[in-house]
Amino acid sequence: MITPQRRDRNLQIILDTGIIAVIRAQSSEQLVDVVKALREGGVKAIEVTMTTPNALEVIRQVSALMKEDCVIGVGTVLDPETARAAILAGAEFVVAPTLNLNTIHMCRRYSALCVPGAYTPTEILTAWEAGADIVKVFPATGLGPEYFKDILGPLPQIRLSPTGGVSLETVAAFIQAGACGVAVGGNLVSKKALAEKDWKGITETARQFIQKIQEARAKK
Repeated sequence: MITPQRRDRNLQIILDTGIIAVIRAQSSEQLVDVVKALREGGVKAIEVTMTTPNALEVIRQVSALMKEDCVIGVGTVLDPETARAAILAGAEFVVAPTLNLNTIHMCRRYSALCVPGAYTPTEILTAWEAGADIVKVFPATGLGPEYFKDILGPLPQIRLSPTGGVSLETVAAFIQAGACGVAVGGNLVSKKALAEKDWKGITETARQFIQKIQEARAKK
């Protein structure tokens, strides 16, 4: 059960750290090792995508072990039924690549944070007015930081986060353009690092992302 207090705590963790790690692990054991490595580097919000093999069971096991140290969520959610199943398995935030209003409503019903995907100004505002906690701009690869400045000019109240195109080279620009945080996949936890079990490397990359986010915020 996600209480209002825990919901607030989860949102604050995501906003304070400014980063969600997007992970496609092969097993719960591997994911626990990754989560520990990320936590050591300061990254506390972990998105387990539904494209992960046995995603719901992985979320259940990792949440049981790590939920006091991190915020475990689910990604690539396309409908409210999947959102509900993941929340019942232990996910405390739900990320979608697209905008589905019923998925937002389902998250609100269970006090889970909701991060729907949107692309246009109309989609972004619609998601926010429906109750999104953060709106994921996806894919942000071809839009870049300037798009965030353009959107937040007339819509400064909306929390925006890019997915796609976020790297150590670009993260500062997104934050300075007004993003409340970023979501990062392979540039944070690479396939190579997973294959080689390079947990120290993942920790160091996490530290670098956190440092760049903090430095960018200090310059705003």
